[in-house]
Order: sequence, then C-alpha cells, then structure tokens
Amino acid sequence: MSESPRSPQWWRQAAIYQVYLRSFADGDGDGIGDLAGVRSRLSYLADLGVDAIWFTPWYPSPMDDGGYDVADFRDIEPTFGTLADAEQVLAEARALGLKVIIDIVPNHCSDTHRWFSAALEAGPGSPERERFWFRDGRGPDGAEPPNNWRSRFGGSAWTRVVEPDGSPGQWYLHLYSSRQPDLNWESQEVRAEFEDILRFWFDRGVDGFRIDVADGLVKDPALPDVEPGDETPFSDQEGVHEIYRAWRRIARSYPAERLLVGEMWLPDLRRSARYLREDEMHAAFNFDFLVCPWDVARFREVIDRTLESHDEVGAPPSWVLSNHDVTRPVTRYGRSGDTGFSFADRLHGTPVDRELGTRRARAAALLAMALPGGVYLYQGEELGLWEIEDIPGELRQDPVWERSDHADPGRDGCRVPMPWSGAAPPFGFSPDNAEKEPWLPQPAEWASHTASAQAADPGSVLSLYRSGLRLRKQAQGELRWLDQPPGVLAFRRGTFACLLNFSAEPVALPEHREVLLTSAPLADGQLPTDTAAWLRLPA
Repeated sequence: MSESPRSPQWWRQAAIYQVYLRSFADGDGDGIGDLAGVRSRLSYLADLGVDAIWFTPWYPSPMDDGGYDVADFRDIEPTFGTLADAEQVLAEARALGLKVIIDIVPNHCSDTHRWFSAALEAGPGSPERERFWFRDGRGPDGAEPPNNWRSRFGGSAWTRVVEPDGSPGQWYLHLYSSRQPDLNWESQEVRAEFEDILRFWFDRGVDGFRIDVADGLVKDPALPDVEPGDETPFSDQEGVHEIYRAWRRIARSYPAERLLVGEMWLPDLRRSARYLREDEMHAAFNFDFLVCPWDVARFREVIDRTLESHDEVGAPPSWVLSNHDVTRPVTRYGRSGDTGFSFADRLHGTPVDRELGTRRARAAALLAMALPGGVYLYQGEELGLWEIEDIPGELRQDPVWERSDHADPGRDGCRVPMPWSGAAPPFGFSPDNAEKEPWLPQPAEWASHTASAQAADPGSVLSLYRSGLRLRKQAQGELRWLDQPPGVLAFRRGTFACLLNFSAEPVALPEHREVLLTSAPLADGQLPTDTAAWLRLPA
C-alpha cells in the first residue's frame, strides 16, 4: 500500500533525512551549525525529495557528548538559536511538505540539569537522588564502585561524588560520559516528566521523536556484576515496554498520530521487533543492515530476517546506511577484507580505496531505497562524503577520544561540517564573512563534492539520490526474490526490480521494459560489478 507524506501512516515508507545540527549549516558565522542555517537550506532538503527531517538534540547542553547531554528538555541550545527559531523551522518545513522529528534522550541527562544539581545538594536517601542511580560504594570505606559495569565511552560506569559536607560520598551510574548521569525509570516522577516533555513538543507541531538508547531505560534493580560483554542488566529489560506503551497512547491522542522511532543496538532482530508491536513504537533503525559486510549472502540474510521479524508485528522495516555515530559508507565499503562496522573496532587508519567505496556506497543507496519500508539518510551521505580520519587530536571533541586515552578516535570523522559551495573551506557552511572556522576542519578535497558542484552534474552522487528518492515511490508491494547468477542480489516489487551485482564479472540484465536508474553506467548493456540497477519489468 502506498502512503503519501500527507497520509496518517506516511512513515511506513518515508525517506527521512538526519540533520546533525552542529555540522549542517552555520547561519551566524560562529563555526557551529544552527537553526538559521537550517532555514537557509530547507529548500535543498525539499528538492532532494525526502519526506521528513530528523534533528539530533537541539536542547541546551554543555556539549560534552554533542548535545546528548541535555540540560533542559524544553528549550533550545543558545548556540543553535531560540525556541522561536525552532517554531519557525517547524512552520517553514511544514510549508514545504516536510515533517520534523526530533531526538529525545530519556536514558540520561546532563550533570548540569536542575535535577542532578538538586540531587547533589540533597544528599543520600533524598527524593532528589531517587531520580538517578545513586548507590553507596563497596568496601569498608565505600571507595569501590557499586558494581563492575563499564561505560560505553570507556572506563567505569560509576563516578563518586563529594557530599554537601565535603566528605567522599555515594556513586552515580552513567553508562555513557560521567557528565551524563543515568535517570532512574523506577521513579514515577521521571516517567511523568518525560510524558510531559513529549506533549510540550507535540503541542508545538513536532511530528515525532527518535528515541535515543531506547532499550536502556530500565535496569535490573539488583545492579549485579556482569561478565565482559554482558549488557543484560541494563539493556532490553522487560519493563521498558510499558514505558513505550504509555508514550504510544500520547502519540495517538493527537489529531495526526505522531511518530516514535527507536534506536536499539540489539543482537537479535526479533528482540528489536518486539518494540514495534502495535501499541509501542512505530519504527526502529535497522542496524543489522548498516553493519552488514559487502557480501551478497549476508545482505540477503539480513533482508530476509528483517522482513520476517517486522512482518510478525505488522511494522514497516527501516533501512539505514549511516548516522552520526558510525563510519561513513564510502570509507567502510572501500576497505579490503572486513567491510562491516563494529563499535569495538572502527578499523581506523586501515587503507581505503575511495573509488571502490564510492561505487559500492552508490549501489547500496539504491538497494536501501528499493526495499519495502522507510529509509534514513545521514547528511553528507547524498554527497558521497567519506570519513575524515586525520583530524588533529587537539581538535577532536568526541568524549570517546579522551576516555579511551586516545585509543579510539571516536565519531568526529563522520561529523565534519557539510560542504555546500565554493572552492575552499568553509565551503559555504558558514557565511563568507564568518569570524570563526568550522568547529571541525574540512578537507580541501571536498571542493569537488559540494552540493553546488554536484547539483550541476547528472552523474554525481547527489543526482543519484535525487533520482532515487523520486523513483523509489514506484516500488510497490511485497518483495519477491528473482533467480539470478551467483553473486547477484535481485528482487521485484510489482513490475519494479532491483539488482545489485556483488560478483567479479558483469552480468546480463533480465528481460525488462525499461532501465529506470543505475548506480554506475552499464557495460555493453550488462550490469558491472558493485553496481545496482532499477528496472521496469514486463507485467
């Protein structure tokens, strides 16, 4: 069934574009992206052909973790603008036919949040501390953490506080940066607060939320020690589902139902799909597809498992190739050997064949856009940008860099500001008279990859995405696999067909009425290696 952007269920096959605000467009010349910059580029997004924009956190924040350390969930970070600016973006996006989704970060907040400040002042046993995970330490003097949990950013997941009387005190849990204390969802006050936050933004016209660390809100209250790699006590606990059932009731209470999209890095697609039952979330990111190595059998397996697990709960799949946390596809696919992605080892610094990576990234884009369900794009993906791995250490800002003692370069390499126009940095990211350089350095090589340069080139990555986003609406119905030679992934949806050649040799196209789009030119009518094609088949 086809769903238009104006349909109540538009999200079932929407194309949603992720805006990482700090790096999208700088309107005031301070080197940091902002809402004024977004407003100046809304027409670009409308012309690209997406249905919605997803904004990473725009709330007031010390920016210890790129805005995911939220100090106030009901306001806008002054560096980005004001609440009035946000409302103007919402109105102008709506006028262009674009929906707007924003991030919500319910697992933790900033250590500058008023609740955490109150908890520090109130002391042990207080109601203020019940909003977080404060615990006494182990050992005779409480000098050891309450358990052996590790932060996902490196080091212990516990930090000890100094009590109001100056003595060493309790410890608080933070599964991420020490400046991101975890909230305690056993607290009814925490639950009520976030339900009110949802209404605050829904009332202002926001069309949905992307839910950060959606699987992590509920913890085992016993806080048991774990074996390395075991996240059971703080991930995918059964109690998390009642939270999202309450949120879905709120989303349904609005005239046009609002969207809830989950971020869950879970090892089992069926576990992820449980969050998508009809009374919980609407959709979730498909990270199995994102991390899949460049291998025909692996891709087919992931697609089959995704469709099967989502069909069981009646939810649409969501396909994603990149985001603000992972190595860009051009770099991933351009590596020899393992072309998958792992947070544990980003393969930073290993050789990259950028031409090969670009060829494969173009093909993967057509694959993702042809599959049933929704598709997510991360800014710069449509320009074929690659991971910037040579950022000087003193300029890196991701907390992973410091917390890992510089062993892990972190995620800054995929967050370098967008190149819009011009022959040299800042490439139109900031105004011509900007006083400050972009917050992360852009490579000079991006001169040929600006949006302006690519808009005029019919063979560019940008032109491919524009064509793909326009034509993908012709793919209708269920996916049926087509018999093809080994190494070729091929399926049809109605009379629309998608083929991707993973093999080392060109292959003949099946009988068709029309070639709709290819990720690279055909070779004497055949589909070259690492190339995708969309065809119109006989009825």
